[in-house]
Amino acid sequence: MVVPDPIFDDPRLAQIYDPGDPDRSDLAAYDAVVDELGARSVLDVGCGTGTFATLLAARGIDVVGVDPAGASLDIARTKPGADRVRWVHGDATTLPPVRVDLATMTGNVAQVFVTEDEWRATLAGVRAALRPDGHLVFETRVPGRRAWEAWVPEATRSRGEFEGVGVVDAWCELVAVAEPLVTFRWTYVFEADGAVLTSESTLRFRERDEVERSLVEAGYEVVDVRDAPDRPGLEHVFIARVPR
Repeated sequence: MVVPDPIFDDPRLAQIYDPGDPDRSDLAAYDAVVDELGARSVLDVGCGTGTFATLLAARGIDVVGVDPAGASLDIARTKPGADRVRWVHGDATTLPPVRVDLATMTGNVAQVFVTEDEWRATLAGVRAALRPDGHLVFETRVPGRRAWEAWVPEATRSRGEFEGVGVVDAWCELVAVAEPLVTFRWTYVFEADGAVLTSESTLRFRERDEVERSLVEAGYEVVDVRDAPDRPGLEHVFIARVPR
């Protein structure tokens, strides 16, 4: 099972994850794809704190949310409509028997699989959960846009007050850039008790042709590669299908 970064699995950090990043307009594109493909059941891989899973469940979609971060799932289970979602602590390689119309990997989920073995195993696990003619939808950042150049304290520093937590200062800094891998670290200072927590993460920036090739090798058909509507020119949205 993929080991989650502290930002998702530390209880204190999971508690401030949603209020610290409240703009989830990126999910609108995935919500639209659910309608476009007529999906009635969805596997949300890397569901995190359950924002997208509960949104779909409120619409009457049958949802399975899987994530390796137990602290994030604890937050997800407290949200309205969480009782209508099947929550699984694990990843795409450890799923119980499921059969769905659509699988999603929102945000940076598809880029956390930094080795080829992890990526291939994830694609295989998702494919096994999809019905024939089912679809996988995910996004990846365009490497050439070098998004990581903005992941520095000067551009990311923030200070906010969170209910039940108090004031938290946060910033991001680059640790290493060895393309296609980029490692960065978030630091959080909790003023209430002076606690300092850090979370180091690594993402893999795959080129479009590399992603398409990996999908075909995993037994998918690439249906479409779109521009992310909320970040035009910065991300690719891949739609792949399991042949009948």
